[in-house]
Amino acid sequence: MRAFLNRLRRRLVRLIGFRMLFGEAGAPHSRIAPSTCIEGDAALQLADHVFIGQFNFIDASAGLVIEEGVQITNFCSIVTHSTHDALRVNGRRTAELGGELPGYRKAPIRLGAYSFVGPHSLIEPGAVLGKGAILCAYSQLRGTAPDFAIMAGQPARQVGDTRERDAALLAKHPELREAYEAWAGRAVS
Repeated sequence: MRAFLNRLRRRLVRLIGFRMLFGEAGAPHSRIAPSTCIEGDAALQLADHVFIGQFNFIDASAGLVIEEGVQITNFCSIVTHSTHDALRVNGRRTAELGGELPGYRKAPIRLGAYSFVGPHSLIEPGAVLGKGAILCAYSQLRGTAPDFAIMAGQPARQVGDTRERDAALLAKHPELREAYEAWAGRAVS
């Protein structure tokens, strides 16, 4: 019932305009744009302080964990299942087979705390975006991105480490070190 009411609320607000909605059940400081489509939200585990921008498609049907502080920008797709290989390979047999098809992919996704998903990105079934990681714009994440990795490309590959960027910012603003280390652990010096 709660999932139905959540979808209805987003649809009603979408009619009024594209302003951010504040607060989800159990995540009062999270913001989800009404233009974002969330399917299978009963399997979504949403932590607090999450930002989900405009015009995203999020399929949580196989399980999706979005940890604290995650930012998902705009025009992203996060899919926990994919039938494109199964339909192409099985052809007309697809309707006859029923059940799980050869080539059908279905797996949960985890987005680690304080990670960032850049615009126009795709996150595929079974992917894990590590804590503090950045998935750059137009990237396609398959598999696991380590904690603090900067990932770019299709498929995404590690091109850097966010702790190096964070260290420069923390050197300019040492008053932020305690808050940063509370979630990230000891900062790089």
